Amino acid sequence: MEGFFASGVQVYRISMVESHEQVCYYLAHLTCQKMRKQPKETLLEQERYELKQKSGGGVLRYEVWGYVENGKTIVTRYNMAYINHAVCSKDNGRVLGYDNAHGYHHRHYMGSVEACDCVSHEDTVKRFQAEWVEIVGRLKGKSS
Repeated sequence: MEGFFASGVQVYRISMVESHEQVCYYLAHLTCQKMRKQPKETLLEQERYELKQKSGGGVLRYEVWGYVENGKTIVTRYNMAYINHAVCSKDNGRVLGYDNAHGYHHRHYMGSVEACDCVSHEDTVKRFQAEWVEIVGRLKGKSS
């Protein structure tokens, strides 16, 4: 017979045990998992670009937090935004933005916020860049 034991966000599959030694092994394993120290999160990258009016005006902002483990960068939080108060007066001037604050990935657009799928941080950056270029292209078309 088998059962499930949940600990935080991890779910452990355990078998019903017959001996005291097996119980001690499982409890020790669970305790080690809980006590494993999480790597310290640090600011990995922060950029801010003030755009000239011919480039649409406003500010591009990008920030990434995370850590490096076994040579691989793990992104824990991020935010990227195109801010232009002349285009959007809502959401602190954020015309477009993506972040994972408040425990979920979401997209800001002209004052509204909606949940979005996040395949990877890199894909979200590409999506943001493509949308920002499209928005600026439309803005430049209006001003001509």
